[in-house]
Amino acid sequence: MMIPLEVLETAAAFVHKVVPPTPQYCWPLLSRRVGAELWVKHENHTPIGAFKIRGGLVYLDELRRADPAVRGVVTATTGNHGQSIALAATRLGIDATIVAPHGNSVEKNRAMAAFGARLIEAGHDFQAAYEYAVDLADRERLHLIESYHALLVRGVASYGLELFRAVADLDVVYVPIGLGSGISGVIAAREALGLTADIVGVVAANAPTYALSFAAGKPVSTNSADTMAGGLAVRVPDPEALDIILRGAARIVTVSEAEIRRAMRILFTDTHNVAEGAGASPLAAALQERQHVAGKRVAVVQSGGNIDRALFAEVLAEEETE
Repeated sequence: MMIPLEVLETAAAFVHKVVPPTPQYCWPLLSRRVGAELWVKHENHTPIGAFKIRGGLVYLDELRRADPAVRGVVTATTGNHGQSIALAATRLGIDATIVAPHGNSVEKNRAMAAFGARLIEAGHDFQAAYEYAVDLADRERLHLIESYHALLVRGVASYGLELFRAVADLDVVYVPIGLGSGISGVIAAREALGLTADIVGVVAANAPTYALSFAAGKPVSTNSADTMAGGLAVRVPDPEALDIILRGAARIVTVSEAEIRRAMRILFTDTHNVAEGAGASPLAAALQERQHVAGKRVAVVQSGGNIDRALFAEVLAEEETE
């Protein structure tokens, strides 16, 4: 998927009307831990605390242009995508219904409702919630917003443009993979700018569908996605996203629950930024690959900071094992 630079720039200009460019900082303590010049792209600093808002804005703007009469949309989410759609829909006067799985983050659910969405809890995981949303779209004649779509990619690519233009000559960029819009956007930005940085996807060991699919060269679903990193909890890969990842990613790194939790503690200790599990996973991967990236210029995408207080307190209270 090669998206012309002018198309990405137009989308970025629209995003920036609502979301100012987020910072990227080179943190010396993190650099020392990894043995590389380590930059963090702080997508936890957006109005919803995650990168997804960029895609929601672009998608719903295009939808309104294509169908001015649209009144209602529905989507499935574990939180950040839902907040994105809720905020963007409210700005455009569109009713948004968000379906989240049972047991989803209490605080993400509260935020989605606060942004104006009708929140429905259904299913035991993201895939089950998605299937419920598909059925609801048919029953209530709502526009179904997939969690992966080319327009979402076009919007989230704006943070890739920001990062690559702010930090020259990056060697490696670690990006978490949920359904795939984030890494697809970074790949699109790199290609549009004609750069050569390796883009490395990161998944949870307990939700390895994209790692398995990358190794097999074709979609491989899993029976469960039981990870505390809700943004990575996907068990059925999107074929379009996988195609882009197969062509544009250097590799995929799998990180354990313990590595994710440790990276959350490190980010707070070294930078005093709060990272949810998915947002900390790129740092976990960089730490795992210390020998591979030693001496290089590396970026990790802190994709979001939306973690429930009780869970974060539990993670912070854990003792370090090394």
